[in-house]
Amino acid sequence: MARVDAYFRWTLYAVPWISLIGGVGPVMGSATGTPTAVTLVGVLAGLSVLHGGLAAPLLNRSLNRYLTRGATPRRLLFTSAVLALLAEFLLFALITVRGLAGQDGLSAAVLAMGGVVSPFFMAYCLVVSKRVFLAALAGAAVALALLMGLFTGVWGSSVGLAVLLFSAGVWSFVITRPSGWLLAVIGKLDAAHSTETRLAVAEERLRFGRDLHDVMGRNLAVIALKSELAVQLARRERPEAVAQMVEVQRIAQESQREIREVVRGYRKADLRAELAGARSILRAAGVDCRIDGEEDIRLPAEVESALGWVVREGTTNVLRHAPDVRSCALRARIDAERAVLVMTMENDGVGGVPAAAAGTGSAPGSGLKGLRERLHPLGGALTAGPGPKGSFRLTVELPVTGAGAAG
Repeated sequence: MARVDAYFRWTLYAVPWISLIGGVGPVMGSATGTPTAVTLVGVLAGLSVLHGGLAAPLLNRSLNRYLTRGATPRRLLFTSAVLALLAEFLLFALITVRGLAGQDGLSAAVLAMGGVVSPFFMAYCLVVSKRVFLAALAGAAVALALLMGLFTGVWGSSVGLAVLLFSAGVWSFVITRPSGWLLAVIGKLDAAHSTETRLAVAEERLRFGRDLHDVMGRNLAVIALKSELAVQLARRERPEAVAQMVEVQRIAQESQREIREVVRGYRKADLRAELAGARSILRAAGVDCRIDGEEDIRLPAEVESALGWVVREGTTNVLRHAPDVRSCALRARIDAERAVLVMTMENDGVGGVPAAAAGTGSAPGSGLKGLRERLHPLGGALTAGPGPKGSFRLTVELPVTGAGAAG
């Protein structure tokens, strides 16, 4: 972006020099050898060099004003306007004293009148609106035509000079204003790219937080359940307490491995492994778990991964938020008419637990919200809410292809 900005700015800085040299150079070559003509041409050349040197900081600050990065350079604009008027006066004086040789010299002076005002017009069109610039340019052209006509009595030449002035202003506008507009557009694109980068980082943070919640939620719930069971067995001096603590150790080690995989960004939930884990965990907690349909459906890998996360989060919610749970049923089927896979997970024992807590997993907005974020790219939808007699139902609908539905 810095290189593009520098390219546009230095291109604009060079244009006033082209206008001044292209306009004043032929006038210097056409001047007669009289002392008056030589003096006027020398002063005109000095003003042109001064004006060209002033054009760079003037255009720089004017462009910053157009890009809303700075204030209007009023003093520089005023100085540029004064230099342009002095140059116009010197050119008119050369014509009046006949300090230019032949018709070619007169034509060169007329063209120079348009060139010496270009630096001011280029800066002015950047600090005012288009309408204001064109209105001011038209007013200046009309005023010049009237003054020259009244002063010289030659109305045809006066109108020609006014048209020349207006043309020089329009040329400056066409050169400068689109360059500023394009630079502003490129700046916005660069800012949008930076925003996109920040959003990608934020999305990755959300993904990591969601995966960490989904991975650790169930495992910590199982560790807490089995630890509590081991404590009760140990108090009764039952040897089964050792087996429960061994299982806690195994789950803790598995959690370490899963966290490493989450950090690497490679972990995907396996649907059948999650179903088997849910059945084992719920039955260990004394819950009658029924799972229907998992052996009859073949789905794409990304769909199975998303459903695996649903099973994991649903199991976590049952363990955390259904203190009196006795039964849990998970069913998966294909709705052939809509080409949609429907998975429902329903459990009892919710009792007085608020619906918000039952539906979100842990902190509000973390559990089911994460599942919705996973299902959204696949076109899926998730609904959750309390059912009759203290039950809770989690329903997922995912569109499937014809091959998936047939399978």
